Amino acid sequence: MSATVTAGEGRIGPRGTLRHIGALARRNLLQIKADPESMLDALLMPVILTLLFVYVFGGAISGSRHSYVGYVVPGLLAMMGINIAMAVGTGINTDFRTGVMDRFRTMPIARSSVLVAKIVVEAGRMVVAMAILLGMGFLLGLDVRTDALHLLAAVGLALVFGASLMWIFILLGLTMKTAQAVQGAAMLVLMPLQFGSSIFAPTRTMPGWLRAFTEVNPLSNLADASRGLVNGGPVGHAVWVTLAWAVGITAVTAPLAVARFRKKV
Repeated sequence: MSATVTAGEGRIGPRGTLRHIGALARRNLLQIKADPESMLDALLMPVILTLLFVYVFGGAISGSRHSYVGYVVPGLLAMMGINIAMAVGTGINTDFRTGVMDRFRTMPIARSSVLVAKIVVEAGRMVVAMAILLGMGFLLGLDVRTDALHLLAAVGLALVFGASLMWIFILLGLTMKTAQAVQGAAMLVLMPLQFGSSIFAPTRTMPGWLRAFTEVNPLSNLADASRGLVNGGPVGHAVWVTLAWAVGITAVTAPLAVARFRKKV
């Protein structure tokens, strides 16, 4: 991914680009410190979603809330990545509308470092959200039937896929006129992907056409891979398919996002 976004920076070498990424990431962290309410989605969404799905749907779907915790919490790792990733697009759109990007036009910095710094910080927010999600899962009785390394692998896989989705939202943020438009367009795409997947319920009771969709839905593969890494079972196919989706999404959308960003600045 770094090779994609650092190509064509001209006189600024990789070391300089890394310095710029670090400085801009620090700036973004300071913005969060100055506006702690911007962390509410990462802090509260995992709690609300876990309690909501476990206590509302747990008994109906799995027969018991305890067994449903082991099903839905690994699946929600996939959902956390998407919801946090969406904030990148709205954030960069807001930066352009409020004039923040005007200052970058006059600074001798690697243009791609602005985008990468945002991804780094949002990835950190994603890790926080996933940690809170797992903490809620443990409080509700989540059992890791594998080991800590497999659990970390599930978190890492969700993080990699979520980072790839950030490029889509960055492209939306650079293309659409308002942050509300970015959020609206993102929800139109994400709602069918989230609920037309195996995140919340097994697919065996779905009609045939919907089951066919869930089989190619990358969120189903990510949820199934996370579930296998946490609960045990075959994970190879789902892991490789998820990684293939992440690489493909990044390879297609990252160059488009960087090109669009350079054009705007």
